[in-house]
Amino acid sequence: MGEDRYDVIVVGAGHNGLTAAAYLAHEGLRTLVLERREIVGGACVTEEIAPGVRASTTSYIASMLRPEVIRDLQLVRHGLRMVPCEPGLQAVFEDGAVIPWWTDHARTVEEWSRISPSDARSFDRIDTRLKDLASYLQGFFLEEPPDVNARGWARVREGRRILTRFRKIRGDEITDLVSFLTGSLGEFLDRNFESERIKRMYLANNVYGMHSPPYRPGTSIGLLFHLLSGGDDDVQGFYGHVIGGMGAITQAMAAAARENGAEIRTGTPVARILVENGRARGVVLGDGAEVRASTVVSNADPKRTFLGLMDEGDVPDDYRLSIQGIKMAGPCAKVNMVLAEEPRFTGMPPEADPNRRSLATLVPTLEGAERMYDVAKWGDVPDDLWVDCVVASNVDPTLAPPNLHVMTCFVQYVPFALREGTWDEWRDRLGERVLRKVAEYAPNVPGSLEAMQVITPLDLERTYGLTEGNIFHGDLNIEQLFFMRPVPGHAGFRTPVDGLYLCGAGVHPGGGVTGAPGYGAAHRVLRDMRSPRRAGSGR
Repeated sequence: MGEDRYDVIVVGAGHNGLTAAAYLAHEGLRTLVLERREIVGGACVTEEIAPGVRASTTSYIASMLRPEVIRDLQLVRHGLRMVPCEPGLQAVFEDGAVIPWWTDHARTVEEWSRISPSDARSFDRIDTRLKDLASYLQGFFLEEPPDVNARGWARVREGRRILTRFRKIRGDEITDLVSFLTGSLGEFLDRNFESERIKRMYLANNVYGMHSPPYRPGTSIGLLFHLLSGGDDDVQGFYGHVIGGMGAITQAMAAAARENGAEIRTGTPVARILVENGRARGVVLGDGAEVRASTVVSNADPKRTFLGLMDEGDVPDDYRLSIQGIKMAGPCAKVNMVLAEEPRFTGMPPEADPNRRSLATLVPTLEGAERMYDVAKWGDVPDDLWVDCVVASNVDPTLAPPNLHVMTCFVQYVPFALREGTWDEWRDRLGERVLRKVAEYAPNVPGSLEAMQVITPLDLERTYGLTEGNIFHGDLNIEQLFFMRPVPGHAGFRTPVDGLYLCGAGVHPGGGVTGAPGYGAAHRVLRDMRSPRRAGSGR
């Protein structure tokens, strides 16, 4: 029992855990991945929701998956294929107007000029500005966040690293960057745009999964976050359909990890992380068996890792309190539908191709979003809902037989903790409200419904392991990003427990199917193994 069997144990086979495992195994480390569920992927999975019909049950569009990860893990060779969304986003309005946000900048300017010439000019200016500002942050995406606690020469190195990233930034760009990182989306839109529809287009592309209404300070950060690059060709603001569903990403990652020598066990829950003399030494499985390793990397969120998988005495008191304070309480749910016919959204141009017909965001006004949030924050489910629809089968025929269609619906601003009743009692009512909302824009949907899967915020926690149903492992706000993630004073992938690292979305740079936290954690582990003095530093 005293001899390490593995060099590294990865707890959880979500996409970041698989990414970390693939990099670590590639360097010759004996790597074991332990997954509670019977399939790999975490919340990035494709699952059967009716006989012969599959859907991306949780995450549903690929956007910021890092090109470096795609290339290093050779995911294309392992079966990954993505088709760019065109348009990247499309909103459907109450009066039947259908407005696309094309990936081609000039095409969007032309499209939006028909709605408001002045707003089209504002978009032309602001979109270019935002992409320039996002490029300054891009360099930090695969790096550890700045170490504000560094001392001596380490502090000099950190300062030099930050200076290098921002050496070309101008004064006016600094003020804009600070404004976007700290300001509210609603106020930004009110200052710069006149058309309610154009404002709603921006709302449709931001604050997803955030426990914040659009007028709260810090919500404009999404304007930058969603313009970070992704996809095979490193495109800013990339959105893509994954052929085979989002699970094709994690299946390719698992294949890469296994090819590199990693062992992956599914149906193997971890009950506890073993700590001896202040250092992680392996895990205890659900059946009581111990598996030992010199390093443990947790793909679970910080709360699940430190409050659920560890004994209280093994975690420093101040760190434990900080972890308890992480804002979670995810505000979203998912409803997946099997339909006998394709949804016919009112106003969709007759010449629209299947790719364009695959997207329909039913976005509220800014005021409507605020009101929805006000209802949800007190534990009630709003009567009116914000629903993002993707008819994935229009682009990917592998998901369903020719006579059936798959539509996934992401639902925003529902509470994790209900004021009255339980989510098991509310499940059918949520599905009915989503169906009713969709029917306002696509009247043929209720009559063509063959099957429905409702994933409540509670299901996100108990089925997919997302504490409080938070898809980002912690809210994406300025107080919980960069050198504040997962908690101030302990940013980065190391934890106060020697030999224990975090690699999930709860660490820098945050949520989304990016692979960046897994990449960063793996490289931190490898650097520490090459430098034993730093490996025992506890940071």
